[in-house]
Amino acid sequence: MTDGTKEKATARRRGKPVEVWVTDEEKATITARAKEAGMARSAYLRALGLNTPVKSVVDLGAVSELAKVSGDLGRVAGLLKLWLAQKRGEGANAIDVESIMVEFRRLQVDIGMKMGAIVKAHK
Repeated sequence: MTDGTKEKATARRRGKPVEVWVTDEEKATITARAKEAGMARSAYLRALGLNTPVKSVVDLGAVSELAKVSGDLGRVAGLLKLWLAQKRGEGANAIDVESIMVEFRRLQVDIGMKMGAIVKAHK
């Protein structure tokens, strides 16, 4: 690796294969579930066969997306607050605006709780 390129790691041979006969539909399902877990099909089946927990990477992707949505909500609420400070007395009723702000905060809390539950379940 002196030339700055990475050498491909050689796959570890485990010894003997185990044949499992499945339908095309079952194979597709197994392949999809292994992909969701971020694993090769062989590693996925080995983990299931050895009763090792399989954790989905899809959930962590969802958490990342929820974090972005929560951030967007915060930015929208901040812009609304700034606009209200500059345009006091113009446009929307203050009570209506405050109820929207409360709803933004509630949504952010809900998103945070869902993200926490997903991450906790993933551990």
